[in-house]
Amino acid sequence: MYTFNTYNQQKRILVTGGAGFIGSHLCERLVRDGHEVICLDNFFTGMKSSIAHLVGYPGFEIMRHDVTLPLLIEADWIFNLACPASPIHYQYNPVKTTKVNVLGALNVLGLAKRIRARVLQASTSEVYGDPDCHPQREEYWGNVNPIGKRSCYDEGKRVAETLFFDYMRQNKVDIKVVRIFNTYGPRMRADDGRVISNFVTQALKGEDITVYGDGSQTRSFCYVDDLVEGLIRMMDYETGECVRERDYTKPHLSGFPGPINLGNPQEVPVVVLAERIIEMVGARSKVRFEALPDDDPKRRCPDISRARELLRWEPGVPLEEGLRKTTDYFMKKAKAI
Repeated sequence: MYTFNTYNQQKRILVTGGAGFIGSHLCERLVRDGHEVICLDNFFTGMKSSIAHLVGYPGFEIMRHDVTLPLLIEADWIFNLACPASPIHYQYNPVKTTKVNVLGALNVLGLAKRIRARVLQASTSEVYGDPDCHPQREEYWGNVNPIGKRSCYDEGKRVAETLFFDYMRQNKVDIKVVRIFNTYGPRMRADDGRVISNFVTQALKGEDITVYGDGSQTRSFCYVDDLVEGLIRMMDYETGECVRERDYTKPHLSGFPGPINLGNPQEVPVVVLAERIIEMVGARSKVRFEALPDDDPKRRCPDISRARELLRWEPGVPLEEGLRKTTDYFMKKAKAI
């Protein structure tokens, strides 16, 4: 059984983007484990319905706020998840997306510096761009188009990583950087444009499934509960040299800032995924092929050796099980409408 360092000691934890898909699941887990949680969100893509069931729990707070504005909050840990994560949403206002990534990082880092909190940046596999190595290791610098339609997100996250490491080196801020690969599960938005939510929504409507390219491009899908466990283990991870009792006259550094990949190393061709979802939903949909969007990566798969070695973490939920839970969620929502 995995043993945490300090996670089991009650903490006050700020989650920016806490009403988003991953953020809501993280808030739920933190509340369940007895922590005080501040869920901060401007509700641009986050949904109040995703955290409504947590309202009334002791120690759970909701704060409507935009991370591009300064923060004045007390916390022990900060998870920075604030940013639209799907192409449809982050391309809707690309300048705002860049601001969220850059100004948001500056604001949470400034807060962490002032209150001596540990802060985790939810980065992304998009920092690798359309990779020319496979699978992607953390040492790989990426193959990113700096002027494309996806650049506001890709480059925004890359700059955020730069800021995190500069704050660590210059100001001794205790940072963690995690690169998240494709994640799925209940509470995904039906209109977010991600591959699994797209396929399930189209199948439930009886529409043909849109697959871009010839469908041979691969993705790796990590169930959200597994991802949340990885986030917590990374935030809690400390090397043996760390002082366990905090001296508040100096920063308490964990000894390992990252970056670290969190995702499922099992690859699935997109067309195979579409066929599985059609079968699960029981739809009569067929696969319709369309042109591949600009800068869409052909293969995306994490090397999680570092997570396995340091965090003793790897995904545990099989794709079939995760897809069943996800399709059940969307089917229940469709019936409720």
